[in-house]
Amino acid sequence: MPDRDTAAPALPRRFAAAFALAWAVHGDQFRKKTGIPYMAHVMSVSALAMEHGADEDVAIAALLHDTVEDSEDGAATHSVIEDQFGARVARVVMACSDAVAVPGQPKPDWRDRKERYLEHLDADADADVLLVSACDKVHNSNAVLEDLRTEGDVVWERFTVTDPKQQLWYYTSVAEILQRRLPGPLTDELGRIVGEIAALVP
Repeated sequence: MPDRDTAAPALPRRFAAAFALAWAVHGDQFRKKTGIPYMAHVMSVSALAMEHGADEDVAIAALLHDTVEDSEDGAATHSVIEDQFGARVARVVMACSDAVAVPGQPKPDWRDRKERYLEHLDADADADVLLVSACDKVHNSNAVLEDLRTEGDVVWERFTVTDPKQQLWYYTSVAEILQRRLPGPLTDELGRIVGEIAALVP
């Protein structure tokens, strides 16, 4: 066992720099129509990834997984990530993004974005991307389930697409792909959560 006084820190300064970048993008953002800081989501996704074996690069990618979508200029943010944290982190973040933010332009159509994301996840996402995606979807779907139990169908009004059947299509599709491509307790948990959501969708 390494000496505690000489062992490398569990979370080195590089992770702190990634946290600062995540805060620069998400620090003023909230979860959809809630008072929950958006940082809570990316912190939870990164923590969940580490609990399921993520190394430093993947933990950082998990922390930054929404920055390309949610910054003002996704391409510029991607370049910053690559410069500061390397090609592997930048690749995972880009692969976990269903859109690249373009200044002054809205995101592409929701269904088109989700279909492209699912196609990529199924066809060529590697183990790093699958892990971050699974942690992201576990956290998101669990939040939806908890809110459905306490608030009911009004929850769907928070989303860009308010049709619960469309949202269920997406979560079910993601869960099926991830359970097949990354089998194990994490994706089993995702399948369980999505199944409980399905039971609450009329």
